[in-house]
Amino acid sequence: MVHFGHLNHLSTGLIDEAKRRGIPTVYTLHDFWLICARGQFLHRNHEDNGELLELCSGQDNKKCAQRCYSGYFSGVEDRKQADLHYWTDWFATRMKHIREVVNSIDLFLAPAHHLLERYRKFFQLPEEKLIYLDYGFNHNRLQNRQRQPDKDFVFGYIGTHTPQKGIHHLLEAFAKTKAPCKLKIWGQQNGEITRSLHSITQHIPLEKQNDIIWMGPYRNEDIVEDVFNHVDAIVVPSIWEENSPLVIHEAQQVRLPVITADVGGMAEYVHHNVNGLLFEHRNIQDLVLQMETLAQDPVLSQTLGERGYLYTENGDIPEISEHIREIEKHYLNLIKTINRRIYADQTRTMANHF
Repeated sequence: MVHFGHLNHLSTGLIDEAKRRGIPTVYTLHDFWLICARGQFLHRNHEDNGELLELCSGQDNKKCAQRCYSGYFSGVEDRKQADLHYWTDWFATRMKHIREVVNSIDLFLAPAHHLLERYRKFFQLPEEKLIYLDYGFNHNRLQNRQRQPDKDFVFGYIGTHTPQKGIHHLLEAFAKTKAPCKLKIWGQQNGEITRSLHSITQHIPLEKQNDIIWMGPYRNEDIVEDVFNHVDAIVVPSIWEENSPLVIHEAQQVRLPVITADVGGMAEYVHHNVNGLLFEHRNIQDLVLQMETLAQDPVLSQTLGERGYLYTENGDIPEISEHIREIEKHYLNLIKTINRRIYADQTRTMANHF
């Protein structure tokens, strides 16, 4: 059996090679890449107003060419329509091929129901071919949190410095908060993107600038000691519809409340006023409101954090060994199903022969 985590930067031909050899295939869905060539249903805003990256309503060959791949056009005005036709045809070819690939994959695992339903609807996948299975985690590295003393409420961001993560929204929201609080931002610097984020802070009042601390990268093995011990809440401000963010799970395991957007897997794993707070997606003012709510009420923050993960009675997120057992169960079921299918095909062939 071959279990794929992704095919981007590898080759969709790997599925064909496995099928040609009679090897069963499993594919874990982490994003929308099989539907959306950019993986996140974000496209460029060509109107020069509002967000640089807009939410995409769905896959469409011509729209994908215009909004996502216009950067690959020749730039020659007289060739504009020819370029559009070329890339529209390219997307049509891609999606035809992707549907063939999807049909060849034996089993999909989705770590969020939101992701599962979008794939089911788009590809019309049968019930038995698409299964929900959340990620598993090593509980040993997510224990013994001891909050270090701080006179102010501290919000934390953990993740990459990329536009789709919405750090620019978080900075703008934090600048508008009135309650005493700090913002600590962890993550590897990313060249021009990080510099553009720093430039946003230059337009923030000086007293708020001093409350934004850039912490730099961290070791995942030391996330409790180096990160979670120094914050009171985690903010996940992504501008795309994240599916099953690891940071949300990790924060819940150490009983930290999460503020995140009311869409996708973010809203699936955080319920408003249950184990965190939700803000209207991409609405900076609503994000300000939710941050103010926690900063002004540490007791509420602690109460929300204590609930942890919603889908277990004790609030613990899935453990990695439990996750492995579930995957092995699906492997065995798939092998049995395929063996029955092979046996049935062989039986029919023999019957036809005689």
